[in-house]
Amino acid sequence: MPFNSIYQLNALQREHIKSRLLADDANCLENEKKLPIENLMMYYRCAIMEIETKFCVLNEQLSLLDERNPIENIRTRLKSWDSVIKKMRDKNLPLTLSSLEENIHDIAGVRVICSFQEDIYRLADSFLRQDDIKLIRRKDYIRNPKPNGYRSLHLIVEVPIFLKDETRFMKAEVQFRTIAMDFWASLEHKLRYKKDIPEDAAELLAEELQACSEISADLDRRMQQIKNKMSIEF
Repeated sequence: MPFNSIYQLNALQREHIKSRLLADDANCLENEKKLPIENLMMYYRCAIMEIETKFCVLNEQLSLLDERNPIENIRTRLKSWDSVIKKMRDKNLPLTLSSLEENIHDIAGVRVICSFQEDIYRLADSFLRQDDIKLIRRKDYIRNPKPNGYRSLHLIVEVPIFLKDETRFMKAEVQFRTIAMDFWASLEHKLRYKKDIPEDAAELLAEELQACSEISADLDRRMQQIKNKMSIEF
């Protein structure tokens, strides 16, 4: 699902979710009225808001220190229930909300687009040093790109949300990319879902996309070098 505004359930979608869950695993709904779908999704929306606010604060502070904003853009998304259910099926997980919370960690997503590669690690380190953030998993696809050329830094974190009568800890995925990384990944995602491409043509396109990824990475390196040189000489 694309990263854009925070996803909200409407009445029709809630009924679709409940019917899908019932159809797939009757045991997961011992009492349908107690199934807190709306509450759970609200918790994930709150987690997104908490994380987004933290990066807005960091961006403000660093803009004063460096006289520039390291963050170009912040995008958020909440995974659709169809995607959640498919992922749980693929992992052979019980279709229950407790299983969902325990095993599916990317329902809430925040993507931070940075100007330079060094900004990514600086922001990630500052974010993780905050004492209410717990790192669950880190995957660095910048230093270790995927075979297709994909580059990004992924963090799975646990963040507290402060509710009326309690504090809950929710898991979320944070992705960091440069503008070039995000441009490549966005186009690669669109092209990957093109249908009816012959196998030999698909192989050639995959090679070309991988080559474009190297060009994109070289652009990031060169722009970083220019910035570093300007910082020293001017």
